[in-house]
Amino acid sequence: MPVTDSTPFALKIGSFLTLSGKEQSVIRRLQTRRHIFMLGHDLVYQGQHERSAYILLSGWASSYKLQPDGGRQIVDIHVPGDFLGLRSILLHKSDHNVEPVADIEVAELGMEDLLEGFARMPRLSAAILWAASRDEAMVAERLVSLGRRTAIARVAHFMLELGERLALVGQGSDAGYDCPLTQYQLADALGLSAVHANRVLRQLRLKGMMTFRDGYVAFDDRDGLVDLAGFDPAYLDQVGPLQRKIISETGPVRMATSPAPQKQV
Repeated sequence: MPVTDSTPFALKIGSFLTLSGKEQSVIRRLQTRRHIFMLGHDLVYQGQHERSAYILLSGWASSYKLQPDGGRQIVDIHVPGDFLGLRSILLHKSDHNVEPVADIEVAELGMEDLLEGFARMPRLSAAILWAASRDEAMVAERLVSLGRRTAIARVAHFMLELGERLALVGQGSDAGYDCPLTQYQLADALGLSAVHANRVLRQLRLKGMMTFRDGYVAFDDRDGLVDLAGFDPAYLDQVGPLQRKIISETGPVRMATSPAPQKQV
């Protein structure tokens, strides 16, 4: 059955597998316990023991780690459809903070919610594992940026990545997207000073490739930006549903394997 639920989370999971009616019902139930968090109020705290995970329904958030000297490093930016604090309910205590970039709406999840969903619909467990693996791939790509890309390529790559992620949930296009990040947050996420980030954004604007102004990112020359960043979106794994790899909707999840090579004589 084609996806009929148009929430960002359903659209994201639907990029991994074509959701059945029953799976859509489970996804709707996972999004029923809703809360609003205002800017300036963290919803996950580093070192916290009693905690929940969340699905980001609207707005943007950031994950960050605090340092002993009081400094902080943004380790991820979250857009609608993303999990927030998922590993926090798996570890003994949370290893990071999550704060809204602007006011956000979330759906709260406990370990019991996830386990029940997995038991009822095993394919959803594979889809959520895919989402977590995709997040890990983005962290790996960010490490490449921090270690090997120039500042201008780093910013270009990150803005293109955000555009691809937003397009997946119907909130971005090749032309651009709304972006509530401040230049300070962008700098913190990319290991730059705010002054350096401002200088890079100005360079991209003067090159006629990208403009970030008044909360909107406009791709003026997207192809040129892709070339500058060396951007290959394959790591985002957004090429379409992978349902062909999953044999049973309600039984064990098995991945298709290639036939064993024939022994040559």
